[in-house]
Amino acid sequence: MIGDRRPLDGSPLDGSRLDAALARIAAGAEELDRLPAFPHAAFDELANAGVLGATLPGPGRGGISFAEQVRLVREVSGADGSVGRILDGHFNAVERLTLACPGSLSEGEQARIATGELLLGVWGADPAPGEGEPACLHDQHGAITLRGVKTFCSGAGGVQRALVVARDGAGERRLAYVDATAGVSIDRSWYRGEGLRASESHRVIFDGAPVPALLGGPGEASRDPWFSRDAIRTSATWAGIADSVLAAALSFLRERGEPSEIVALAVGRMRVAVGTIDRWIDHAAAQADAGAKPEEPLADTAIQARWAIAAAARELAAEAALACGSRPLATGGALSRGRRDLDLFLLQHRLEPLLARHGAATVGGGARR
Repeated sequence: MIGDRRPLDGSPLDGSRLDAALARIAAGAEELDRLPAFPHAAFDELANAGVLGATLPGPGRGGISFAEQVRLVREVSGADGSVGRILDGHFNAVERLTLACPGSLSEGEQARIATGELLLGVWGADPAPGEGEPACLHDQHGAITLRGVKTFCSGAGGVQRALVVARDGAGERRLAYVDATAGVSIDRSWYRGEGLRASESHRVIFDGAPVPALLGGPGEASRDPWFSRDAIRTSATWAGIADSVLAAALSFLRERGEPSEIVALAVGRMRVAVGTIDRWIDHAAAQADAGAKPEEPLADTAIQARWAIAAAARELAAEAALACGSRPLATGGALSRGRRDLDLFLLQHRLEPLLARHGAATVGGGARR
C-alpha cells in the first residue's frame, strides 16, 4: 500500500487504485514473457493510477519523495520485472530533466508526461565491436541530431523520448534529450535474452534523430547526486524481482505441505536475504532524501547498497532453487521468470570495479566508511 498522494491532476493516488493496477500487471506478466512485446497495457494502468507523473515537482504536482519513488519501482518490479525496468528509466529521466537540468523540459512536455502521453527512457550502453558505430551528435546550422547505435535500449518502440549518452564533435560524452519517434529504427533481432523479455531492450539505430536539448556539460550522465540516485532506483528493481522470486517460491512450497529441514533452512536464509535488501533500500533512500552529507557521500552509500542488494538477491534466488527443486523451473511461471530476469539484469551492472575503487579509496583515506 503506497498511501494517498497528489499526482499532477490533483486527485489522490490511493493505495487501492495502485494495488489494482499492480494486480493486473502481475496477471499479464506470464503472457508477456511468453510473447514478448512492449507492455502498453501495464503503462496505461500506471498512467491511470497517476504513477508516471508522480515524481514531477511543482505546485499541484506529485513530487513524491525519493523513498516513495524507490518503493513504487520495487512494487512494480515485483509485479513484472520488465515493467519495473522501464519505469525505473522513466523516473531517472524525469528527475534529470526537471531537477538536475531545469529548463530542459517545456511545460507542454511536462503536461504530456503527467497524463502518460510521454514515456521516457535512459539509453547509455554503447555497441560492441561489429554492432555499429557508437552514437554521435551532429550540429547542422544549430539543429542537433543523433546518428549511430546504442544497445540495451529498454523501452525501445514504446518510449517517446530518451536520454542518450552520446559523443559530441570534441569526443566528449554528453547527455542528449532525444525524440525517439523520428530518425530511429529498432533492431529487434539483437535482444534474444531469456530474462526481462518484455523490457524491449533492443539495439537502436539513430539516423538523424532530433535532439531538442543537451543536458549540462560533458560528463553530465555521471554527475552526482543524480547518478547515485539513479543507481539506487535501479537497485530497487532488483529488490522487486527478488520479492517476486520469494513470493513464487513460498507459494510453491506451501502447496507441497510441511517442509523438510533442508527446505526450512533454505527459506530461513531467504528471509535473511530479503531483510538485508529491505534495510539497504531503506537506508540508501533515506540518505538520498536527507541530502548531501560530506561525512557520508551518497556515492559511497549507493555503491555499498547496490553490492549488498545484488549479493542478497543472488543468494535469495539460489536458495529458492534449492528449496523448490527443478519442477517450477522446468514448467515455467513466476519463479523461473524472476530468476531469469534477475540473472540478466544483475549481469548488466558490473559492480566489481566500482567496489574495488571504493575499497582503494578507503585504504587511501578517501572514503569515510
